[in-house]
This record gives sequence, C-alpha cells and structure tokens, in this order.
Amino acid sequence: MANIKSQIKRNRSNERRRVRNQATRSELKTRSKSARVAIENGDEHAAEAVRAAQARLGKAAAKGRIHKNQAARRTSRLMRRAAKSAQS
Repeated sequence: MANIKSQIKRNRSNERRRVRNQATRSELKTRSKSARVAIENGDEHAAEAVRAAQARLGKAAAKGRIHKNQAARRTSRLMRRAAKSAQS
C-alpha cells in the first residue's frame, strides 16, 4: 500500500479511469456484436445498429478510451461486413 500522498491520489484516479474505460470497452463490444448479428440476420435495423456502433467507436477514440487506429480498423471491418451483406 502506498504511503505517499501523491501516489494515493494517483491510485484513486487510476481506479476511476479503469472503471470508466472498462465500461466503454464493454459497450463497444456489445454494440459491435449487435450490429454484426443484425447484419448476419438481415435485420431491417442493421444500418441503424452499424451507425450506432460506428458513432460510439469514433467517440471512444476521440476521448482516448481506445486508440484511433483501433477504432478505424473496427469501423472498417464493420462497414465491409455491412456492404458485403447488402450486396448479397
């Protein structure tokens, strides 16, 4: 256990950040999965689900929750999947 005041404060802020990041990453996984499932099932709300996932990925990258390249990669994969399913 830290006994330096600044380290105690740093531990508190790290914990807050960890919880926030964990919640965001969980939400991203959920939205991406729901979009992917909607695309695979040919759901009429698939485009809406993809848009929602894309928006959340962009927002998470802008806030630094995930790396911007990771957000771009995930968005790209989602969009490719959506385009492929729309083509079929």
